[in-house]
Amino acid sequence: MIDRLIPEIDKVLRTLFAPAPTSRPMPGEDLPEADLSEAEKRHAAALMRINHCGEICAQALYQGQAITSRQPEVKRALAKAAQEETEHLNWTERRIAELGGRKSLLNPLWYAGSLGLGLIAGKLGDAWNLGFLAETERQVEGHLESHKAQLSPQDQKSWVVLEQMKSDEISHAHMAVQHGARELPLPAKMAMKLSSKVMTKTAYYL
Repeated sequence: MIDRLIPEIDKVLRTLFAPAPTSRPMPGEDLPEADLSEAEKRHAAALMRINHCGEICAQALYQGQAITSRQPEVKRALAKAAQEETEHLNWTERRIAELGGRKSLLNPLWYAGSLGLGLIAGKLGDAWNLGFLAETERQVEGHLESHKAQLSPQDQKSWVVLEQMKSDEISHAHMAVQHGARELPLPAKMAMKLSSKVMTKTAYYL
């Protein structure tokens, strides 16, 4: 039990307190920095903070889902998706710093809540587990598209980061469907949207 617990605790600490690794270059890192106003920078940094929180939540969800998943194939798929989400953590964190912003002060809270949801989803069985993952990724895709539209047209560095993240999220949703995801009932989808709205509104400021 202890041998299984230590790696999971290590994942939590690395996600919350260590710089996230990435094997892919940050999208748009070679683009010049746009001449943005202070208000545009603050807004872009706040949007990136929201997306960074989303990636913190994704790491916790995938961790919880993998712990309670029954099928080795599903565990491997979750691990691959989590690796790409770790890259998203790296990119959003770097972009926040470039814009002069800061990460959310509530990241440990977001992580704890999402880990609990992931554990519950996994306990419901792999079909529902993957259904929860697919719906999460679809909702994140919508958030990313909305954030792209809110950026200054000159802020191409932020735009290309969000575009690549969106492409990865679409891929993760397809992966979940291919592995047998079940469609969630409408009340579950609405509850997920409500909790996501609370997180995004709070993370914009905190």
